Amino acid sequence: MKLKLTLLTLLAFSTGAFAQNADSIMLRKIYDEALVNGQCYQNLHYLCKNIGQRLSGSANAQKAVEWSEKLMKSYGFDKVFLQECMVPHWVRGAKEQGYIIEGSKKTPVAICALGMSVATPTTGLTANVIELHSLDELKTLGEAGIKGKIVFFNRPFDPRFISTGNAYGAAGDQRFAGPAAAAKYGAAGVIVRSLTEALDNYPHTGTTRSAPGEKQIPAAAISTIAANELSAVLKRSPSAKFFFKQSCQLLPDVKSYNVVGEMTGTENPNKFISVGGHLDSWDLAEGAHDDGTGVTGALEAVRILKALGYKPKNSIRAVFFMNEENGDRGGEKYAELAAQNKEEHIAAIETDGGGFTPRGFGFTGLQGGSLKAINQTWKALLSPYDADKLTAGGGGTDIEPLQGNVPGIVLIGFRGDSQRYFDIHHTPNDVFENVNKRELELGAGAMASLIYLIDKYGLKF
Repeated sequence: MKLKLTLLTLLAFSTGAFAQNADSIMLRKIYDEALVNGQCYQNLHYLCKNIGQRLSGSANAQKAVEWSEKLMKSYGFDKVFLQECMVPHWVRGAKEQGYIIEGSKKTPVAICALGMSVATPTTGLTANVIELHSLDELKTLGEAGIKGKIVFFNRPFDPRFISTGNAYGAAGDQRFAGPAAAAKYGAAGVIVRSLTEALDNYPHTGTTRSAPGEKQIPAAAISTIAANELSAVLKRSPSAKFFFKQSCQLLPDVKSYNVVGEMTGTENPNKFISVGGHLDSWDLAEGAHDDGTGVTGALEAVRILKALGYKPKNSIRAVFFMNEENGDRGGEKYAELAAQNKEEHIAAIETDGGGFTPRGFGFTGLQGGSLKAINQTWKALLSPYDADKLTAGGGGTDIEPLQGNVPGIVLIGFRGDSQRYFDIHHTPNDVFENVNKRELELGAGAMASLIYLIDKYGLKF
């Protein structure tokens, strides 16, 4: 009996060692393909330089859909298809203008309209300014202190957060919800400090939201340098005014599409692992890091597996979502169709944090001790590639709707180094030249490796 147990134990150890060795070999092949024969960087160059900005509803967004579909077909995936969705069509209009007015002195400053904002009067908007650092201060001041003024939300990033995404989340309500909240107290307009720790003259756009029927007022972002200047002026001249002019408008919704490329599973064709990012971008630049690196990196992850001749057990999809920036319609449509078609999604991976050096992945929806087991079994495999930080908490705007439509799904966020992302995010500086080729390729390799491991072993440990 003792001998039998020993032999079984040895067999178990040798089988595990063999599996780990086979997986190590496969991951090495994945990274070799990514780093030697990678195509994501050249694809990103085309997307940025030949198409450019891709705001939902624009002609360029449609060009990007057509290019993406053609590219996926060229890779010989088993299926390539479009998912129709109606998206907002907001346009910026003429270049915005902003001035600090201190007595007879007018100082021009860098601003840009927030996405989905309304226009100022055609001659612009001039009013006294009140500086606030939180939405709660609106309640304290009330209508008597706010009405007729331009509210200046000037809460900077908290530098104590190690992940800059946490700093973005902590400061973000002044942009997402600030204008709508200020409008309730009679504000004439809103200026918001750009959501970045960088001190520069790039204003950062981004969506501001209001509920149907709520009063809307003009809202713009101001660069961090200009925000500091305006704050200094208000301290020495509380009666100083601000002028800004913008001509943005919301047009009727436009038909657009998610683009999906699929490797069909050999054993479980109706079970899916998806990986994707959003194809749309803001209109100030080329949308390179946000989210050109996401879609090209996600597609590359699937291309790598196909190039290696891998035959997945489950269906694997690369998904280019439309309209993440100012409406989330693509993510909602994907989840709606997944439920309608009774698809079983094992996992959905989103990459929307820039194409920087990979660090690992965050997981939401794992059961019991699965995260601990994943670390015990996969961390050593991913460690040679510095992509082994496997933590709780992951997902993304485009894949979150799946959680309410597809039972049992695990949402996964690709985690790249976050330190530089919000210096570029939503600015005129989000261009191809600010993406590093090797970092992008390493990220694609990390995602392909995780897809391979999930497909082979699942996520229920």
